[in-house]
Amino acid sequence: MTRIDQTTAQWLTRYGADDADVAGLLCDDHDPAAVAFTFVAPDLTTTALTYGELADRSRRLAGGLAALGVRRGDRVPVLMGKRPELIVTLLAIWRLGAVHVPLFTAFAIGAVRMRVESSGAKLVVTEPAQRSKVDPIAGITVLETGSGFDALLSGEPVAESVRVGGDGTFVQLYTSGTTGSPKGVPVPVRALASFHCYLHYGLDVGPEDVYWNAADPGWAYGLYYAVIAPLAAGRTSLLFEGGFAPETTAEIVRRFGVTNFAGAPTMYRAMSHAGVSGLSLRRASAAGEPLSPDVVAWGRTALGTPVRDHYGQTELGMVIGNQWHPDVLEEIKDGSMGRPLPGFTIGIADGQIAVATDSPLLWFTGYDRAPEKTTERFTPDGRWYLTADTGRVDDDGHFFFTARDDDVILAAGYRIGPFDVESVLITHPAVAEVAVVGRPDPEGIRGEVVEAFVVADGGGNDELARELQDLVRDTYSKHAYPRTVHFVDALPKTPSGKIQRYLLRQR
Repeated sequence: MTRIDQTTAQWLTRYGADDADVAGLLCDDHDPAAVAFTFVAPDLTTTALTYGELADRSRRLAGGLAALGVRRGDRVPVLMGKRPELIVTLLAIWRLGAVHVPLFTAFAIGAVRMRVESSGAKLVVTEPAQRSKVDPIAGITVLETGSGFDALLSGEPVAESVRVGGDGTFVQLYTSGTTGSPKGVPVPVRALASFHCYLHYGLDVGPEDVYWNAADPGWAYGLYYAVIAPLAAGRTSLLFEGGFAPETTAEIVRRFGVTNFAGAPTMYRAMSHAGVSGLSLRRASAAGEPLSPDVVAWGRTALGTPVRDHYGQTELGMVIGNQWHPDVLEEIKDGSMGRPLPGFTIGIADGQIAVATDSPLLWFTGYDRAPEKTTERFTPDGRWYLTADTGRVDDDGHFFFTARDDDVILAAGYRIGPFDVESVLITHPAVAEVAVVGRPDPEGIRGEVVEAFVVADGGGNDELARELQDLVRDTYSKHAYPRTVHFVDALPKTPSGKIQRYLLRQR
């Protein structure tokens, strides 16, 4: 057994134990004096949260949540920005054996409602700026940061955390495909072995690093690797409470001496277009959408290091990459996503990038209450998990992304299900039919942009196009609105009536 195999085996043993305690693994087992998170405000002032402070506050909040009726297995959605209360809330939820349901702060009411109702939640934790998105949802209790939240922090702490074990669910995210409602992805505690492995081998986050993963924790990459993985490893993670801007990002890197940075290719492209240069990073990594070779080359000069591409999914975490750790470091091959992360066996099955189900670090077993959708994700013989991404592997074992096998749109690092956007647009009384696709961003920054093709009663015009854009932006999500609305006489369809989105993408 190699040293790498021994390390992954140790993680599997630790995180997969029958008596695994999430709060212990992510907080209580670490040095209480060590800083868990450094929060950077929009004005670039900072607040530190130590593991000891996190343990105390989360124990007290857990007592308050228990008094509100939160029990083991309950789904608790959290709609909150990157602030200390977010982390305290997550640890409090996990202390009770409950399940965190992340909500992206750019979501509008429709996307929030869909996830809250689908999860069967009875309590939502939010902040004043997001409260209006939660109030219209019937049958739930709302806990808002402020005086009520702070009052719970002054109560009696829970004595012990609930031990849910390695197979116990502690997070449930939602992912969308081309049809149907968002699908719940239950994340078991043993997935921590996979997350820790990527932080160590993929990103090479060491104890001396100033680590900043700029992805939002409302999505998988940010939650898994800006919050959960650093907690598992006992590392310090930097969280910026403001929105992304190239110049601000560069200033934070300089001012706080960031050495290890991760984010979406969109962020790097935006910094490149803005002329950012003169940074000195030790490690730079990208995930969420394909990384073009020009960004890799730009990074060598502007960031002091190449940007390495990594690949994964909500259902997997990260599984392929141009890994950074010295034990697995290789030269970057242009256009390649890299090689499998230790602990995963990757191949091509049914023309798709696939993960062998006997991979030690594979943790996904199926969607929440969606057996038919689960079946679609595995080959009939059960040997492979199918990613729905087409790709190829060369003779040296390097993998290359080709395209989405379904029609999920990869925009600015976010995965957008066409059906979700179409479901909003079709509610407009002027829309008879609609299809949504992703097409390359003409500005070369976002990867893909959302475009809508609409059959409108009485024809379309600029005013109707703006109404449709606002409808998605205001009632579903700001990140998913169609940048362009095309009015057409008819949508291309197969003889069975299925929309041929690939023809729309070619227009």
